[in-house]
Amino acid sequence: MKRSDKTPDDWAVLLEEFERRKAQAHTMGGPDKLAKRAASGRRNAREMIELLADPGSFMELGTLVGGHSYHGEPPVPADALVAGLATVDGRTVVVGCEDFTVGGGSIGHGTAAKRMRLARLAHQERCPLIMMLDGAGARATNALERHPYAPNDLQELAALSGLVPTVALVLGSSAGHGVLTGLLMDFVIALENATLFAAGPPLVQAALGEKVSKEELGAATMHARESGVVHNIVQDEEQACRLIRQYLAFLPANAWEYPPSRVEKKKDGERRLDEILQVVPCNGRQAYDMRKVLRLLADHGDFLEFQPLYGTPLLTGFLRLGGQPCAFVANQPAVLAGSITAEAAEKAAHFLHLANAFHLPVIFLTDNPGIMSGTKAEREGTLRAAARMYLAQAKLTSPKLHVTLRKAFGFGSSLMGMNPFDQQTITLAFPGISLGGLPAGGGGNAAKLDDERKARLAEAVASGAWSTGDTMAFDEIIDPRDLRNALLRGLALSLGRRTEAAAPVRISGIQP
Repeated sequence: MKRSDKTPDDWAVLLEEFERRKAQAHTMGGPDKLAKRAASGRRNAREMIELLADPGSFMELGTLVGGHSYHGEPPVPADALVAGLATVDGRTVVVGCEDFTVGGGSIGHGTAAKRMRLARLAHQERCPLIMMLDGAGARATNALERHPYAPNDLQELAALSGLVPTVALVLGSSAGHGVLTGLLMDFVIALENATLFAAGPPLVQAALGEKVSKEELGAATMHARESGVVHNIVQDEEQACRLIRQYLAFLPANAWEYPPSRVEKKKDGERRLDEILQVVPCNGRQAYDMRKVLRLLADHGDFLEFQPLYGTPLLTGFLRLGGQPCAFVANQPAVLAGSITAEAAEKAAHFLHLANAFHLPVIFLTDNPGIMSGTKAEREGTLRAAARMYLAQAKLTSPKLHVTLRKAFGFGSSLMGMNPFDQQTITLAFPGISLGGLPAGGGGNAAKLDDERKARLAEAVASGAWSTGDTMAFDEIIDPRDLRNALLRGLALSLGRRTEAAAPVRISGIQP
């Protein structure tokens, strides 16, 4: 510290010691470990926060935690967790990043107190919480110290759920208590080379005799495709921070606010989607990519897909329509004809709870032959997962806008919010849709109908748009090219709800 002639001697001594301790915290794991990390092409904890935060906005909290020695033990800079307040695109957030260069990013008693304080601040001050994970979980030496009788951050995160947006970014390996932090957060992102697991390879070998590598045990890509623990995979740290910014931009700062609109009148107004007739085939058995419809529908063709590698017959995510942030749940006819599998239903249930918590209108784009059937589907618990999705959909308090593009059969239609009297803001359908409890061919054979009755059943299914339009089961049958404009009118109608103040959503009931 540069000493001023006007600084009293006693203050000068005290401030010099203060600066020394701060500098010690900023040494992190020391020059060798920091150089090794840089050589591997990875940023350290402080650099990661700088990458995410608006320039100059980071204010560190708990800098001196781990820096005081009681019994001659060496200091633990910032106790392996760099954390504090920052702004992201001008919005205040609470952010923490585990420092792998210090004790492998492990969680000591001081770290635990800091983590709990971060979660409590986010709760108390109603701002988003972002945690970057790169650590070994609880510190082994904790067992040699006196444990404090205190709450932990997992309890606070459970209380925080649905009140403010929360994001976990897995940068390296995350285990034990650290990874549990991520699982209690809304959106889990991981670098493609990251790993995460309940216990690392040494503990697995000791407990189970199973010898595996970190990658074999808990590769992030496996969790994104198979377990569903990771929502989105990113290639590098820059992409990770861009994704966090994009995600937060769709959401309010907390559940006491509505999502922020961003209107550019010339670009975000009504327009016909002439290309949609080349994207969506008339033939209900012909596959197509629903992502192309979403790109046509969204302002500037831009949308953010949530959990794209898991439950792939269903697409979930965010888009802007007329400048208004919306959530979408859309069948994907390019995968299993859009049938709803157990994984797809689990994904949708989580996503619908997220959208509802932050008051996002949900657009359902429906084109499915029902929920997945067969022995594999039954053993995977597809029925239970579908019931969870239905409960999440039925209990939405935010606006629901439903569109049937070509077909909707059985429980698959109910899951997508098609049922009349289901509190939809608006329900729409394209001409030529097919509806029914079962597809005509399979349904007729299952019921053992004769040829004449099978033909009548097929005609009834094929005339879905005319019969339901006649009975107001849909509010309107529309030209597909008018899809964006009709949804914009529905969104405008739903804004009447915002005359009431936003408030957290509390959903009762027992999950199937």
